[in-house]
Amino acid sequence: MTRTPLTTSLDQYEVWFLTGSQHLYGPETLAQVAEQSEAIAATLDAASDVPVKIVWLPVLTDSAAIKKVALEANAAPNVIGLVAWMHTFSPAKMWIAGLDALQKPLAHLHTQANVELPWADIDFDFMNLNQAAHGDREFGYIQTRLGVPRKTIVGHASDPVVQQQLGTWQRAAAGLAASRDLKLARFGDNMRYVAVTEGDKTEAELRLGVQVNTWGVNELAEAVAAASEAEIDELVAVYENEYDVVPELRKGAERHQSLRDGAAIEIGLRSFLEEGGFGAFTTSFEDLGELKQLPGLAVQRLMAEGYGFGAEGDWKTAILVRIANVMGAGLPGGASLMEDYTYDMTPGDELILGAHMLEVSPSLSSAKPTLEVHPLGIGGKDDPVRLVFTADPGPAVVVAMSDMRDRFRLTANVVENVAPRESLPNLPVGRAVWKPAPDFRTSAAAWLTAGAAHHTVMSTAVGIDVFRDFAEMAELELLVIDEDTTLPGFKHEVRWNQAYYRLAQGL
Repeated sequence: MTRTPLTTSLDQYEVWFLTGSQHLYGPETLAQVAEQSEAIAATLDAASDVPVKIVWLPVLTDSAAIKKVALEANAAPNVIGLVAWMHTFSPAKMWIAGLDALQKPLAHLHTQANVELPWADIDFDFMNLNQAAHGDREFGYIQTRLGVPRKTIVGHASDPVVQQQLGTWQRAAAGLAASRDLKLARFGDNMRYVAVTEGDKTEAELRLGVQVNTWGVNELAEAVAAASEAEIDELVAVYENEYDVVPELRKGAERHQSLRDGAAIEIGLRSFLEEGGFGAFTTSFEDLGELKQLPGLAVQRLMAEGYGFGAEGDWKTAILVRIANVMGAGLPGGASLMEDYTYDMTPGDELILGAHMLEVSPSLSSAKPTLEVHPLGIGGKDDPVRLVFTADPGPAVVVAMSDMRDRFRLTANVVENVAPRESLPNLPVGRAVWKPAPDFRTSAAAWLTAGAAHHTVMSTAVGIDVFRDFAEMAELELLVIDEDTTLPGFKHEVRWNQAYYRLAQGL
């Protein structure tokens, strides 16, 4: 069977740049429109904050051409969205069929060719050519009339704020494209009696395009058993080169076999995922079959390469980890499964310590992890190997997905990772310590009010703005806890959202 390594890069994607006009102004004006819009597209494409290639298309002047572009974009797997700008006045009724057919994310760029007005030279030829100020208002009307989800970006193409906002939108669109192409393998079921890891897998495929299916864990164990001694030797050498391997795990030491068992799990897991075309997966410590260890090291390394992962069968978090990895491609930092584990409740200076049993991605740290082996205490298997490190200080966001019966809800908290107050010599796992916005009491109360999950994705590569754009284009509910959050206001938002979504389901 063919094995296909996972791709997390944004290089394979592109965004089409559309320009609206009409034939009213004659061929000379349309030629100027084309020249100027192509220059705008080139400016955006050259910007360092715009990570996905911008492809300029010829100016659109009628309904048939607009619908044709929309259908072609829908069918092109590498096209993750469209940017539209009404250079002149483009009557909006010609956009109805195209917008109604469009299934890809849309950004509305409200700009113009010039930065400053040439006050002394303005005549009606200039006015006819540069009509975006009201042409885009016509376009905004029809988008709102049709209920089209979109991001509106205002300003000149040379403005760094415009470029940053477009780049943020592109990353969100790449995340959505990755979810629509995502296959997720569940090895076993979710942890028994746990509520929040349950969810509607059929609805997830309808809303996000993700295929979520289950394989017996012994199918994975068979792939692990097929790992050759030569493959294991090669991977162990990689471990010794990339990490500080503790002496007891090194060749000839008393626990070296534990490291080799961990390497076999990575080889088998990787081969299973690549042969099946999976971009995300889950495991459960309650269902390990013939595996010798709970997969720890293997999961950590695969997440750092871009795979999505959820512990205890939590496929919703696995989806989020994969999406966040794609959205953050090429940026410093990373994305990982995370769990609010315990608190330092020093009054006025509270901290949250996040971790999991083993499975936190080393992409959250720029330091060289140590590779260690320790008892787990649950699962009934051999002591598992794992990478030990602390997430780098700096801004981050934690996001959870919950199934609310009639919709999926994303809850996001803006946080600041900090250094632990003291060393953690007896906590040999990947971990993060953070201060939540706006403060611990408000953050925790709002999170509980939202019914948000205890498993999250932590992203240190992309922030809340990317998740806002993703939620908008995926048409998911998003509740944000940040510096502006108050508990009364948050409670009102939860109630309003509940009323809105239940009404919308009935329309």
